Amino acid sequence: MPLDLALYQPDIAANTGTLLRLGACLGIPVHLIHPAGFTVSRRNLARSGMDYLDEAALVEHTGFAAFQDWRRREGRRLVLLSTKAEISAYDADYATGDILMLGRESAGVPGAVAAACDLAVRIPMRHGLRSINVALAGAMIAGEAMRQIGAFPRGA
Repeated sequence: MPLDLALYQPDIAANTGTLLRLGACLGIPVHLIHPAGFTVSRRNLARSGMDYLDEAALVEHTGFAAFQDWRRREGRRLVLLSTKAEISAYDADYATGDILMLGRESAGVPGAVAAACDLAVRIPMRHGLRSINVALAGAMIAGEAMRQIGAFPRGA
């Protein structure tokens, strides 16, 4: 796969469903790093994921350590989307195989998790505003990363 998304302990089922739908449409596997703030079930994801859930590639990890073990075995770079990052997501160079990680809606990621990432980027936005919805942020930067690595089908 040219790109993956990782959701660190997501709080809101609707955002997870939306990101699974995005993953299905763009061919991006979505990794869910437990524990989630909701029961991960078809019922809880169906409203926003709709019938796209059948097309989504969902990979669940029991925790961050298990995810990190998998990622290291695969030799993949981890890119954190964070409001605390210094680098603009539009100044970053993305590569095939990158994993874009989104933090919890309520708290982002702990410092130790942020430190384990290879790169942290932020979406530039108007001064004084806190953040963009996690599903929208994931879509924005997945689109940019896919554009950079040439992952969109030509002429589609």
